[in-house]
Formats: sequence, C-alpha cells, structure tokens
Amino acid sequence: MILACQNISKSYLDQVVLKNVNFHIEKNDKCGIVGINGAGKTTLLRIIMGEEEPDSGNVVISRDVRIGYLSQTQDSELKSTIYMAMQEAKKYLIEMEEDIRRLEKEMEGKNEEELGPILEAYNRLQTRYDRENGYAYESEIAGVIAGLGFTREDYDRPIESLSGGQKMRVALGRLLLSHPDIILLDEPTNHLDMESIRWLEGYLGSYPGAVMVVSHDRYFIDKIASKIIEIDQGVSGIYNGSYSYYSEEKSKRRQAEMNAYLKQQAEIKHEEEVITKLKQFNREKSIKRAESREKKLDKIEVLDKPTETRTDMRLKLEPVTESGTDVLLVEGLARSFGDNKLFENLDIDIKRGEHVALIGGNGTGKTTILRIIARKLSKDAGRVNYGAKVRMGYFDQEHHDLDVNKTIFDEMADSFPEMNNTRIRNVLAAFLFTGEDVFKTIKDLSGGERGRLSLAKIMLSPANFLILDEPTNHLDIPSKEILEDAIRNYTGTVLYVSHDRYFINRTATRILELKNGNLTNYIGNYDYYEANREKLYELAHGAVPDGVISAGEQLSQPKPSGGREEYENRKKLEAEKRKRLNAIKNIEDKIEKVEGEIAKLDEQLNDPANGTNAGLLIDLAKEREEVAEKLEKLYEEWDNLQE
Repeated sequence: MILACQNISKSYLDQVVLKNVNFHIEKNDKCGIVGINGAGKTTLLRIIMGEEEPDSGNVVISRDVRIGYLSQTQDSELKSTIYMAMQEAKKYLIEMEEDIRRLEKEMEGKNEEELGPILEAYNRLQTRYDRENGYAYESEIAGVIAGLGFTREDYDRPIESLSGGQKMRVALGRLLLSHPDIILLDEPTNHLDMESIRWLEGYLGSYPGAVMVVSHDRYFIDKIASKIIEIDQGVSGIYNGSYSYYSEEKSKRRQAEMNAYLKQQAEIKHEEEVITKLKQFNREKSIKRAESREKKLDKIEVLDKPTETRTDMRLKLEPVTESGTDVLLVEGLARSFGDNKLFENLDIDIKRGEHVALIGGNGTGKTTILRIIARKLSKDAGRVNYGAKVRMGYFDQEHHDLDVNKTIFDEMADSFPEMNNTRIRNVLAAFLFTGEDVFKTIKDLSGGERGRLSLAKIMLSPANFLILDEPTNHLDIPSKEILEDAIRNYTGTVLYVSHDRYFINRTATRILELKNGNLTNYIGNYDYYEANREKLYELAHGAVPDGVISAGEQLSQPKPSGGREEYENRKKLEAEKRKRLNAIKNIEDKIEKVEGEIAKLDEQLNDPANGTNAGLLIDLAKEREEVAEKLEKLYEEWDNLQE
C-alpha cells in the first residue's frame, strides 16, 4: 500500500460532500474515480494533495512516494518554450549529466590518493544515471511531445502563445515525464484529440506506477482502469474491475440497495401503523407497548434512498410508422467553404434499423454532412435521397430548433398544438422538468437542459429516422446511460455524430469514419473499429478514394487492377518499403554492436584493477562519450526511418 484515505469527510456549510471515504492504493493500481457532477471527486484529489483539509479523517502516504497532480486549472505563466518546459521535468538528469562531466574533468591530473573518492562518486553517479535511463531522456521527451499532438515545429513555441487547451497538454506532458510514483489526473482528456487520447491510454496502461483518474470519458476509464472508486452521496464504493464491470455491478448493487430500502420503508410504515393503533386503544398496556415500539423504531438506522436511478426519466424511442428498407442514399456529396474543401464525391447508404455513427477529427465536416442530410445546409454537388415512408427527426447540438425567448412549456405547446396541458406536463416531467421549472425561459437554461428539451421534442415527433449531432453533450453519466438504452432499443434508424466512444460502442451497429475527405465503413461497434481501423483504412486508402468501402469487402476482396501504370506505381512503392525495412534492420544491427561496445567500456570503467590508472580511466570515459554520441545519432536515424 502506498496511499490510503481513512474516513475522509468534508462539508461546505450545510452541504456534505464526502462522508467517511475509505480506500487504499497499491503500487501499480490503475483507478478511475467516478460519480455524478458535484459528487466531490475533485475535492478528494485536492485533499490527497494537501490543497484542502478534510473535516475529519487522514490521508496516509508511504515514505518517499512522489505524487504528480494535473488539475483542471494550471499555472499558465511559464515564460519558456514547449521543449524547454518539458525539459524542465528532466532537470535532475541534466544536472546529473553536468555533474558527470565535472567529475571527469576533476579526475584529470589527480594522483591515486586524490582520485579514489572522485572515482567513487563518479561511478555512483554513472550507475544512477544509467538506472534513470538518462541516455534516452531526449527521445522520451520527443515521444511525449508527439503523443500529445505537438510537432517538431512546435518545440520553440512560447508557452504564453498557446491556447488554454495546449497549455494543459504541456502541463500533462511535464507531469508524465517527471515519473511520479502516483499520477493524479482530473479530466485529462478534455483538451486532447482522439489520437492523443489513444496514446495516453497506452502510456498510462503500461505506466510502472499507480494512476488515479477523474474523467467523464467512460471509454478512457474502461481502457486503463482495473479498479473503480465511486463517490455516491459522499460515500465511497470500491469495484475491482473495469468501468464496464463497474457499470454492470453497480446496477446489481443499486437494485439490491433499492430492494433493501423499499423493504425497510415498508417495515417502518407497518410499525408506525401498529404504534398508532396501540395508542388508539388508549389502555395502559397498549400505550406502554406503543412507547416500547417507538424506542425500537428510533434506534433503526434508516437507509438512504439509492441515487442515480433516474426512475423519473424514461426515454422510450419508438417510431410511429415504419419506413421502407432503404432509408438514405447519398451519392457524390461535396461541400466546400471558400477555399476549404471538406469533402467531395462521398457515398452513403443506410438501411432501416441501422444505428450508424459518423466519426472523424475536428473540422473534417461531420456536422456539415448531417446538416446537409437534414436539409439545413445546401450542398455543392451530389444527391441526397430519402426512402419510402422515411420521416426525419434532427437533433442539433446548437439547439437551433428552440426559440430562446419562449418558456419550456410554450415551446412544447406551440410545437405540438394537439397535445393538452396534462400530456405536455407528463412528457416534460419524464425529462426532469417539473413544477415551476416548466416556466423557465429557454435562454436561461444550461446546455444540458436545452439538450434534454430538444430530445423531448424529438421523442414526440413522428420520426423514424433520427439524425443526432453530439446528443450526449452536457449530459451527465446517468443521463447518457438512459439515452444509450433508449437508442439501443430503438427499432427505427439512427445516424449520429459523437465524440463519446463509450456511447458509440454501446449504440452503433456500423461506423463511418471521415478522414482525409474519404469515408471508410466499419461494420461493428467502436471496439471493432479500434481493433481494425489501421488495417482496414490502409486497405481502403486509394482503392476507392471517393466512396464508402465495406469492411467485409476490404478484408475479402483484392484491390482491382488499374492498368500498367498503377501496377508500376505499386511495385515502386513496395520496393521503397523493402529498401526502408532493410535500412532499419541494418541500423538495428549497428545499434546492437555499439551498445555492446558501451557495455565493454562500462566493464573496464568499473573494473577495480583499473581504479588506480587515472589516465586510462579518463581515456575510457572520453571514448564512452564518443561512442554514446554515435549511438544517439543511430537512434535519431532509426527514428527518422520509422517516421
């Protein structure tokens, strides 16, 4: 055990945030901390870091354990460049390197007696430098910078010129490079693109230390966590498994807790009825018995009602009418904005009952495609055809379908004039708008509230083809899970854009990836896409550059011949690839040979028989430095060939 939270409690005025929180962390634990917004997750991290004091309880940290913490707000006053900021995390290695060079100079001209303590310090420092992988720290910095989405051209960019998200990425990189024993991360994926998130998942998954992550990215937690710490009503619960395991197990526990709560409530109600009846008898014995029962009832530890069940929010998506088999056919779709050509000659074919996720990098044109299909935006070229009996419902992430000057109630009443007031109230209540909330003006609503209202409107529409643009934005995890279940059980057709990989994984039957202006088709959920994306994209790339390629076709059908010129080009590319692979193999052989030379030099430097020969040691140290420089150049050449 390297960290333990023992009975941690924290309140702000009358609000209890944490209540007797208990858990411990082992050396290599990878933990996700989950809970609804405001549950106290960030407060818990701040207490662990000593930035806040608990009202009661203790945080116990093992001796010599270093903790690194990435909060949601960072000091952005650094006056250095990106590379210099990252290099700062390796300052101890740079200083060690300088000390090694200094000791080498001190050894020059020393006699045997003077050389002894210097050589001892030199060998000790050299051993530590090797153990800390000092010779590779520059490569490690380069790898972290690239992994977080920066390029070599960004190395000299001043920190003060970066956006808030870029500064957060620099802070994350510095933290990872410092190699703490425990990494605490508060929403680390907020400012990362998909590729950087994948890189971070791999980095943290193999990190030789403990990791604790607060995140709303459930797929991210699912990938890295083997333990889930849940904060629910201030109380901690431990689940030894992934997020998926936690989600399933939590549902079972919640049901058991609800059953226990309802059973106890029934027993309490029964006991109160008995007490009332005994008092009504108005006899000495009956009154004494009533008093005895009251004392017994007072001693009962009343169970709290389980939270997050959201039994008051029911999403049941069901089309009023069934469409034909062919729902959507898009052919030759193209769209540009000025000189920025997003895509051209795209084809999409969607059948009844499919749940299709459209994914891709920021700015690739995903929302544009949805808006064109929903007839909210004109196209430059191509055709968009709906099938027979298709009725479309469109969810806009900007919620342009809402009149911000209306109240919630009026928006619904005007959109569905055939509905009476009671029906409107019942529907709004299903989406957590109750009491006087229904008379709030839409312009005063939060993003999540506007999203729920837009979903309510789609629910009541006669649509059998739902087009959804980021439907989970601003929703907390329980609301996302309810929406996921509704879409999974929906018998109509869905096309949506989402960055929530866990949501995609649970709801998609097919994935379209928009990349480099092309669509690639993956028949499966997000896990299938992750496992096959590189292979299938490589097979699809250039084969049918402007259309959709079926994942099944990619795996089973060879690329059709495009004539002599295409054959020669492919042959040339294959020859270049073989040449590059041979060059990489040659460099790897050289690296192995040079590493052997360094090992022999180290053996001579550490040989007690050479300990009194100052001249030999200095020559050996210089030779080692020259060979190490040669090795570093080979590493750089190998990196360049790999790129």
